[in-house]
Amino acid sequence: MKRKNVMLITPPYHSGVVESAGTWLNLGFVYIAGSLRNAGYDVEIYDAMSYFHTYDEIGKRIEAHKPDVVATTAITASINDCIEVCKLSKQINPEIVTVLGNVHPTFMWEEILRDHGDYIDCIVRGEGEFTLSELLNCHFSRGDASKVKGIAYWNGEKAVTTPQREYIQDLDVLPAAWDLIDWKIYSYRPKENSILGIVSSSRGCNQQCSFCSQQLFWSRKWRARSPENFVSEIEYLHRTYNVNVVMMPDETPTFDRMRWERILDLLRERRMDIELLMETRVEDIIRDQDILWKYKEAGIAHIYAGVESTSQETLDRFKKDIKVEESRLAIDLINQHDIISETSFVLGMPEETKESINTTVELAKHYSPDMAFFLAIAPWPYADIYKELDPYIITKDYSKYNLIEPVVKPANMTIDELRDDLNRATRIFYMDKFLRLQNMSSFKRDYMMATFKLLMEHSCIGSQIKSIHDSMPEEMKRFIRDFAEHFSPIP
Repeated sequence: MKRKNVMLITPPYHSGVVESAGTWLNLGFVYIAGSLRNAGYDVEIYDAMSYFHTYDEIGKRIEAHKPDVVATTAITASINDCIEVCKLSKQINPEIVTVLGNVHPTFMWEEILRDHGDYIDCIVRGEGEFTLSELLNCHFSRGDASKVKGIAYWNGEKAVTTPQREYIQDLDVLPAAWDLIDWKIYSYRPKENSILGIVSSSRGCNQQCSFCSQQLFWSRKWRARSPENFVSEIEYLHRTYNVNVVMMPDETPTFDRMRWERILDLLRERRMDIELLMETRVEDIIRDQDILWKYKEAGIAHIYAGVESTSQETLDRFKKDIKVEESRLAIDLINQHDIISETSFVLGMPEETKESINTTVELAKHYSPDMAFFLAIAPWPYADIYKELDPYIITKDYSKYNLIEPVVKPANMTIDELRDDLNRATRIFYMDKFLRLQNMSSFKRDYMMATFKLLMEHSCIGSQIKSIHDSMPEEMKRFIRDFAEHFSPIP
């Protein structure tokens, strides 16, 4: 029998924010493609999002490659575009099998199949590596789909789901199809001549943050790759594809202190010329203060630690399980080791006011992370906090649920006021930060100058700074003139 061709397509969704820092590959597709190839399928990874392709271009690609299967991946903000990719595939060839996966379809499968079942054949719920292969084997052999764990589909009368598939326990055995990646398009803008890879060392999150999707998707479970397997993969990408920046997408890579320290030691021993970007928990940074020097020696250049709020009451409401003073200490520790510190503050809850946002901005300046983002609460329809936020939600257009566009209206603010104050918070923070460049190390100064250039050229902040130029203090005007001379003129 002719081998079936599977096309894995990223949706053409863009929020205008993530792209400012670089171009990011879809790691999930790398492992799914590897598993599909092991199962006997021909696979293509088509990163339409990173190519910035239009639906017309996507359609031409589908017509040219004639896939038997089109599978795409959806977070809440990108679900509309994923549905459109499936619809386009069916219009081109009704025989194409269309599959949706990732966080949003895992929880919203009934709504999706009810409203769009005409052009979505199946939804993969949870991890996709084993499920998708088994699903396709079942489909092409005309088997019984109800026996495939971890899927949802329309049975002719209603949307149905099968029992949840067990989580993959041995992550070391997952095959990775790195050869299918078009490496030239992936880069990290703050670093010149970079080739950006994404490698996870673990899966899962055992936290219970009420606004987050990850602890729900992973059922508050955590599994890890062996240190040797993880570091060897980074070394392979470095030697084979010249990858010199690696982003770790793990929610909690540092959860197991002994394992994490072994990873750091291996990275130090192998001395790769590579920078690592990572996220971790505030409490793990405090726990690891005696080995943060190993972070630095291992190549950790950038750490994101989720602070989320400067209010203890809000932290408790978010079920963050940290204290305000711990957040400040964690950022201080990262800064002391000359590692870029990044955090975010989630704003726009129903009781938010202009005064409370001002307070957050001032405390954010006091915490002094190198980078901070002031995010609009996103009411994921499956999150624990959704019922509380539902009366204040002004739109059900999921494409706006991107942490950038406010969709929850505070009781005492208009949406426009909230949007303006979020933008103003970002502007004030970075104006203050870049006035303090002279107090930074040369590493941080160069990094922050590159970051400021990105903000000016690739985000709404740049236009905001230009628009208020006349009202800026002379010191800020002088800084921007110096900045413009260092990089390029501001039009």
